[in-house]
Amino acid sequence: MKIRTGLGYDVHQLVDGKDFWLGGIKIEHTKGAVGHSDADVLIHVICDALLGAANMRDIGYHFADTDPAFKGIDSKILLRDVMKLIRTKGWEIGNIDSTICLQRPKINPYIPEMKKCLAEVMGIDEEDVSIKATTTEKLGFVGKEEGVAAFATVLITK
Repeated sequence: MKIRTGLGYDVHQLVDGKDFWLGGIKIEHTKGAVGHSDADVLIHVICDALLGAANMRDIGYHFADTDPAFKGIDSKILLRDVMKLIRTKGWEIGNIDSTICLQRPKINPYIPEMKKCLAEVMGIDEEDVSIKATTTEKLGFVGKEEGVAAFATVLITK
């Protein structure tokens, strides 16, 4: 069996009046993330980690933010496509571990729904998806509620 790991990192600006999509679900908040797609930072880092582990470049390479076809796209569609890409090379997910850096809102109550959504999109067990959350103790752009950041690491097997 062949094993590889991948790491993803992403940041999105938060602004008033936009929908806030995180982990494939809409979260009620006064601010939302800015991006070419729906700006779901958690899905984006998972995509990058999976693509990196499979040595298939990154999310921007496959879904360019200059391509109008991806304007406003639901990031769950991108994640499904990434799964198809890595599976064509024979890879399957072992597990995903992720961390969301966000001052507000508190997302702990949403984690079970995010895990369920992501596992369904990827066709894996919920037990193979870990989502954690942290604040930055009001420091930096996350602490000032100007943005959201996320990290993900994945294990894939062949």
